[in-house]
Amino acid sequence: MTDLFRSFVDILAVAAIPAVLLLFVGWAAFKKVKVYEVFVEGAKEGFTTAIRIIPYLVAMLVAIGIFRASGGLELLSALLAPVTSWIGMPPEALPMAMLRPLSGSGSLGLMTELMKVHGPDSLLGVMVSTMYGSSETTFYVLAVYFGSVGIRKTRHAVPVGLIADIAGMLAAVWIVNLLFHR
Repeated sequence: MTDLFRSFVDILAVAAIPAVLLLFVGWAAFKKVKVYEVFVEGAKEGFTTAIRIIPYLVAMLVAIGIFRASGGLELLSALLAPVTSWIGMPPEALPMAMLRPLSGSGSLGLMTELMKVHGPDSLLGVMVSTMYGSSETTFYVLAVYFGSVGIRKTRHAVPVGLIADIAGMLAAVWIVNLLFHR
């Protein structure tokens, strides 16, 4: 059963991106949208938005740097280690689960470091890379999106984003243990 599921996931992984691209281009052709012109216009708007959000990004990156340099990440990891072992997550993966909602580059660096030490095909390597792909840099995205349009009250966006991140992390732990646990 696991081999059949693994084969299905392999086929889906190969076909998913080309299928989505064809779907978008096909839908645009059906709607008679000039894809290239719309893309270029969006890219122009992207530069304007990038300039407006720089202060928010700098503030977020400084806060993340302070949290990591102060040892807060390691302390929180040590406190939560009993819970992670109970759900099947190696303790070394917990910093990835905590850092991913905060920083894409920080979590990428952590993932790379873990893969250098444990190997990309290890349970830990596969788990952290699945976590990386199954979650979002929630606080970064909220700082960018809300900061670019000047919204100060995020209402339910932070809790919902964090719930989605937790769901992605738990799903990553479950699926990796199901498919790759040796």
